[in-house]
Amino acid sequence: MNRTLLVVLTAIIVPFTLSSGEPSAFGAGNLNNPKPYGLTSSEEVILENKQNLHNVVVKSNNQENKVDSIRDRIDGLQNIIEGLAIKSQENKINFQKLSQKNSEEFDRTNEYVKRLTEISQKNSQSIEEVKSLVAELSLQVDSINTTYVTKKEFNTIVEDVNKFKDLVAKELKSTPTPAESKFNGMDNPDIYNKAKFYYDKKYYTDAIEHYSYLIDQNYKPATAHYMIGEMKYYRKNYSDAIAYFKKSASLYSDASYMPTLMLHTAVSMENTGDKNNAKTFYNAIVAKYPNTKYAISAKKYLSSMN
Repeated sequence: MNRTLLVVLTAIIVPFTLSSGEPSAFGAGNLNNPKPYGLTSSEEVILENKQNLHNVVVKSNNQENKVDSIRDRIDGLQNIIEGLAIKSQENKINFQKLSQKNSEEFDRTNEYVKRLTEISQKNSQSIEEVKSLVAELSLQVDSINTTYVTKKEFNTIVEDVNKFKDLVAKELKSTPTPAESKFNGMDNPDIYNKAKFYYDKKYYTDAIEHYSYLIDQNYKPATAHYMIGEMKYYRKNYSDAIAYFKKSASLYSDASYMPTLMLHTAVSMENTGDKNNAKTFYNAIVAKYPNTKYAISAKKYLSSMN
């Protein structure tokens, strides 16, 4: 209770105490009666004060209830404000983290753009290098086209080289060579058999060496020339093969191997580009050796050329 309420109660209680000593015989003047009657003027004042006091107490209680309600609401608002403050702080922290993350993403993006730029520059440089290489290759192709040698020209060069080799071989015959030393102590028939052995085993290098020695010794030169021609033929050295076949035929035209010699001579001529002479040889084989496997082969070659 506040101080004002205490003063009012004192003013009411004191008069009530002084006059309460004279109660009415029939209940008159009983202030505790819900409906008092027969009151003196002093009792009426006391009753009025009593009622006013009751009203003040009720109002005071109502005000206290309102104050308690307001306090509860204030406490609730304070809790809400504190919650909002905490949330605000959390949002601030999250915002700082998000800002930092965005900054890191921005840095990574810049780094990625930088790398893309570097790759683009390297690709541009590579493209320029490829263009330069293509230009250089074009010049080389043009140069090759300018200096290109036809097959006919090449065969002519080969023939000239072979002639030069023959001249050199003739000059070397007058002086002993290291290869001749291996045949010391051997007679020509043994060397001939050895050469045939190497030929059958397809040891062509050794066989050519033995047959060449026999040619130098003028021992069965027609056969030796033919055998070397055969090995040149199988090695696809057609120009050399033709030269050896020609020499063999000039030495002994009735040899048993003449059909094979003529057929392989024709094939060698065709492969060196001398198609006219090749046809002449094919037709000669058909005419000279009819109804033989050599004639059948010659006809097939002629058919493929037409």
